[in-house]
Amino acid sequence: MTENAAAPGADVGSPCINVCKMNPETELCEGCFRTLDEIAAWSGMSSEEKRVVLTRLPARRMHR
Repeated sequence: MTENAAAPGADVGSPCINVCKMNPETELCEGCFRTLDEIAAWSGMSSEEKRVVLTRLPARRMHR
């Protein structure tokens, strides 16, 4: 990777809203509705992988 090249997935922003509290029942963050695995992997995900996660969030938000 060149010095000016963006990291993979850098064009897709994180859904984090700085309300970082895991719900023990749903195992989802109460702020962004991601799993711990999704949160941990986010910085290394490709843009497509991030978009897949983002498409799951509205349904998770509805079932809280």
